[in-house]
Amino acid sequence: MARVQVHDNENIESAIRRFKRQVAREGIITDTKKHAFYLKPGERRRLKSQVARRRARKSLRKRVTED
Repeated sequence: MARVQVHDNENIESAIRRFKRQVAREGIITDTKKHAFYLKPGERRRLKSQVARRRARKSLRKRVTED
């Protein structure tokens, strides 16, 4: 549970920014998106392998450009 205390004389925008950062760090948004709808186990595996392939291609591109 993300919780942020607003300090005296603190701008509300900075408190909201801190709250958003903490929510992102704890992974609350990604978790709610993951549970927003049901994925069949096969579909989940397919998506996981697609993400892994994408990640591998991206790292390969980075290695090629660094050499």
